[in-house]
Amino acid sequence: MIGIFLLLNSGKDIGTGSIFAYFWPTFFLIPLGVLFHWMYFSLIGRGIGLLVPGGILLTAGLTCQIAIVTDSWITMWPGFILAVAVGLFELYWFGNKNKYLLIPINILAVLSFIFFIAFSIGSMLHQFSIIQPILALLLIVAGAYTLFRPKKHSY
Repeated sequence: MIGIFLLLNSGKDIGTGSIFAYFWPTFFLIPLGVLFHWMYFSLIGRGIGLLVPGGILLTAGLTCQIAIVTDSWITMWPGFILAVAVGLFELYWFGNKNKYLLIPINILAVLSFIFFIAFSIGSMLHQFSIIQPILALLLIVAGAYTLFRPKKHSY
């Protein structure tokens, strides 16, 4: 990954500080999440509590790494909500299958995906600013049609 980064950023002054600034999640968060998973799977069934921080750190590390490399913090921040859902899902999946864990898992996962979709669409519309007036006009026409369409009477 560092090789690809160096290849794509040719011509820029790259030092230890800039590599650390771009890849701190790969150096710290992701290996720590992998370590927690390795500790759980190497202990075979003991230490189920290792999966929650392991899932959170691994998912948060991937979220941070993608956001840093692509400079897309505005669309990637829901990954932190998803990280908690992933940690809890691992606890559910490898634990005793407590069905009550599915409630916060589903709430957090759905909330995260809603925010991902909303902010991704917002980011795409911001990049294509010519589409905004057309989309606004379409929404106004659709709303006006909904308000003023002939009503069907049910008998």
